[in-house]
Amino acid sequence: MTLTAQELSNYLADAPPSVVRLEIKKHFDALSAKQKRYAHFISQASFAGRRIVLRQVSPEAESIYDFIIALHKSTDGDWKALGQKAGVSEADVTSFLEYAVQFLGNSGNYKSFGDSKFIPRCKESDVAALAATSPDAERHYKATNGAIFSTDKPGLLHLGFPDDGHLTTYYPNSPDITRDEISAISKWMESKGLLPENTRLQKGTSGVFELLIASGQTNVPQNGGDIGKDTEFQIEDGPLNGKTVKLVYGDYSKEMAEIAKNISKAGDNADNDTEKDMHTAYAKSFDEGSLLAFKDSQRYWIRDKGPMVECNIGFIETYRDPAGTRGEWEGFAAIVNQERTKAFAGLVAAAPGLIPILPWSKDFEKDKFLSPDFTSLEVLTFCGSGIPAGINIPNYDDIRQTEGFKNVSLGNVLSAKAPNEKIPFIRDSDLELYQKYRDASFEVQVGLHELTGHGCGKLLQETSPGQFNFDKDHPPISPLTNKPVTTWYKPGQTWGSVFGGLAGAYEECRAELVAMFLSCEFSALKIFGYGDGNVDMDGEAGDVLYASYLSMARAGLTSVEFWDPKGQKWGQPHCQARFAILRCFLEAGDDFCKLVYKNDDLSDLTIHLDRSKILTTGRKAVGDFLQKLHIYKSTADVEAGTAFFADKMSKVGLEYWGTTVRDVVLKNKQPRKVFVQANTYLDEATGEVTCKEYEPTLEGMIQSWADREV
Repeated sequence: MTLTAQELSNYLADAPPSVVRLEIKKHFDALSAKQKRYAHFISQASFAGRRIVLRQVSPEAESIYDFIIALHKSTDGDWKALGQKAGVSEADVTSFLEYAVQFLGNSGNYKSFGDSKFIPRCKESDVAALAATSPDAERHYKATNGAIFSTDKPGLLHLGFPDDGHLTTYYPNSPDITRDEISAISKWMESKGLLPENTRLQKGTSGVFELLIASGQTNVPQNGGDIGKDTEFQIEDGPLNGKTVKLVYGDYSKEMAEIAKNISKAGDNADNDTEKDMHTAYAKSFDEGSLLAFKDSQRYWIRDKGPMVECNIGFIETYRDPAGTRGEWEGFAAIVNQERTKAFAGLVAAAPGLIPILPWSKDFEKDKFLSPDFTSLEVLTFCGSGIPAGINIPNYDDIRQTEGFKNVSLGNVLSAKAPNEKIPFIRDSDLELYQKYRDASFEVQVGLHELTGHGCGKLLQETSPGQFNFDKDHPPISPLTNKPVTTWYKPGQTWGSVFGGLAGAYEECRAELVAMFLSCEFSALKIFGYGDGNVDMDGEAGDVLYASYLSMARAGLTSVEFWDPKGQKWGQPHCQARFAILRCFLEAGDDFCKLVYKNDDLSDLTIHLDRSKILTTGRKAVGDFLQKLHIYKSTADVEAGTAFFADKMSKVGLEYWGTTVRDVVLKNKQPRKVFVQANTYLDEATGEVTCKEYEPTLEGMIQSWADREV
């Protein structure tokens, strides 16, 4: 099936991409020599996993990466000379550079925000000519097997389940594996207590399913893995009854061994025993493939309060696995911004008073809010397919519910500005206010989202057979039915295993709604320096609140870019969440929020949001939506939760939203930021570490990555 020219244009690389630098050097230079070494080795460990991320994106991504680096090295970064040597015009070389930079920024040829493929704007013959200038480059180019430009199978332009015709490398060499088989293996793993985040699943021959476990060691560890020394198991019930599961250690073994080595060196330079214990647990996890050891690392991480250098590393977020259970590699090293952290400390202190305001009773809330560390960080290095603005981890609910969690806001990600950025869909009368308070409102949103959003809520559980974390004989009364709840999590079940691939988008929506609901508390706005805590919609705090609601409405509108009309599926959890919230705004009634246009093609589309109704109509609609999501999650009611969130609130369809609105959004889409990160260098003789920043240009971005291959 051939794409039309219009359809193909939606998959072209941004021209130009928005290249910005993560400013870090002044923060790094303020560290002690030991702290610099600590940050250096964490950075080395994080980027040692860059090829893991590439392999997790697509089969061709690693070869494309090697091709880009080989081209750069062949002329020492003189791309103009390379083009002249290849007989390729300067404009076409620039088009390839734009593709290469976007590739490096996404750690693959699929967008980290959207999961759709992108291709160069130059011709395939141009890229082949560039490849022919260098034997190494040509070898890597041939290894891509034409996948840089291939669009002949539209299903493979998006990541997803193989039985939907989409691409995934979480289930390698298994084109005929079905989602039912994946689900059945997940249930088997759940019954054995085997966690999935660092695994891939391969469907072999003769009824054998291989679980590939990421580890430096290539055999079962001497003392046994997380479920002992056995590596082969017979499934004894369910749809795969009689099939065999084989545990295969050593997935990404070379990279995992390098990661373990560097993370151990980070431990040698730690500031305290808690950090040392954390890195010991990390090293054991990465060497042996133990996620029980990884969970221990997260326990130590929670206890490491107020470090100057913050980090987290491992198979963390599960957004890109279509089943929503296996994690993508990521790792970061960052430096605490102590001044901005003070505001977040105030938010942590206020959280126990904010959470009871949320629209559910204490039966559906943790018995005690576990006050976390909440810091504002300046990112030194972040290895992954994309860099978020804020993080709330660990993602293990048993730890989060009883031991705690941490929140971080990534300050230099939030503040990084793209030059000449356009802002479609905002009325002219709102534009000045929106531009002035967009960053401020986003910082408030991120803070409330990460701390109170992801940090609130209780899962009603049968924690072990016959043991419950609620009164089983007198279950809580659901505010949705005014009747006792009848569903909860069974032993071994987790939020992720029950809600599966929907869990990511669902939870992001719930956290966003918590932030929207609590941002109406002017005492929360005061913590960030806006207003005096009293309700004042006409003052600066009101401006920040209005900008926050406007930003969410606009984010929901632009999100339809990441909905695929062919597969009728969402490619990005945050976008699915924000679109659902826009639907909530539009359906609130009372003319609270409207999309206004005069032209039939919606070319003049703008968002009209009534500032005077945020605290009444808007907040009520947000609260009602939030209450449903929260209760369905708390009670493991996946049937009602799916019907409400997936089939109603975030359903797009091919009429209006999926066609006319999406068309105008695509015509106005803005390139996402591509971040140029620093590198650190250790002088072995002196033990001194230096930090090198790069220019925020196409060439500077590629140079930064090429330097990591030295």
